Amino acid sequence: MPRFAANLSLLFTEHPFLDRFAAARDAGFPAVEFLFPYEHAPEAVARALRLSGLHLVLFNTPPGDWAAGERGLAALPDRFEAVAAGVETALAYAEATGVPRLHLMAGLADRADAGARAAYDRALRHAAERLAERGLDLMIEPINRRSMPGYFLDDLDWAAERVAALRADGHANVGLQCDLFHAQILHGDLTARLARLMPLIGHVQVASVPDRAEPGTGELNDAFLFGELDRLGYAGFVGCEYNPRAGTEAGLSWLAPYRAAPVGEGA
Repeated sequence: MPRFAANLSLLFTEHPFLDRFAAARDAGFPAVEFLFPYEHAPEAVARALRLSGLHLVLFNTPPGDWAAGERGLAALPDRFEAVAAGVETALAYAEATGVPRLHLMAGLADRADAGARAAYDRALRHAAERLAERGLDLMIEPINRRSMPGYFLDDLDWAAERVAALRADGHANVGLQCDLFHAQILHGDLTARLARLMPLIGHVQVASVPDRAEPGTGELNDAFLFGELDRLGYAGFVGCEYNPRAGTEAGLSWLAPYRAAPVGEGA
């Protein structure tokens, strides 16, 4: 049975960020993830996590100036120093919280540009090496260009090829972050694609299509896909990165069948 992690950047926003941990626990989630913790000190995030008793499964390295429109820096030529500094910042939060994996955002760039591809490869290799030194995994996530126009990493198969190539070069800690919302919009054929890519997948996320709302409210048969994750042996958490239609608690009826799932991550 899948185990679900509430994404605290989108869920429980009725509460201040540090109070969302307890709200997620009280709602029946065994784990959490979020986009960026950097507005709060590492110790404050770690304390909220410890008091809630939840697992933290993922967050992103710093994306650059989000308010100015930056959506990651990894594929941007001449921004390597900022990428490397962001990795170090994220590692400080990782040490405080015990998170097992981090996601490195690619940024807005043209994947046909050789300079962008080279910058991305350099950033990935550097981040993978630094995370491996701490025993952490590095995730990369394709994002559809309807939700994020101009995003560099907009193809699940190309991303999977990069993960496979990096692993072949010795970076065994690199994995594919597969958000079913993005994958459906990008490609469809999710059942076959999950089966083919599962050996490379390090984290899964979910939201309904096309509105990015609660699971079970859109065109996908989410319950069927959750069953497929079980059948394929996926042992991680499923991140719930969706926008509630009418408040988080009011939209959690979909979670009821899964609340008895075991808590610990991994097989």
